[in-house]
Amino acid sequence: MTITTMSSRELNQDVTRAKKAARSGPVVITDRGKPAHVLLSFEAYQQLTRQRRSIVDALALPGAEALEFDPPRLQLDARPAELS
Repeated sequence: MTITTMSSRELNQDVTRAKKAARSGPVVITDRGKPAHVLLSFEAYQQLTRQRRSIVDALALPGAEALEFDPPRLQLDARPAELS
């Protein structure tokens, strides 16, 4: 994976070059020498967001009703509180 850095001016002048660079890794876009934005390919973006899917999102997917889930019951032994 190659990380490319471009200024905002360079990006505005050559968007095609930035898009080509994003195919092989993230493109860091700077404003006044400081990183401000990152350009990613759509595939790289999907990989990043796929890792953060919540259980709610997963269960909302079509076909999720077919999932079998039978968690074991948790048994707790209650004891009186010690207040001394």
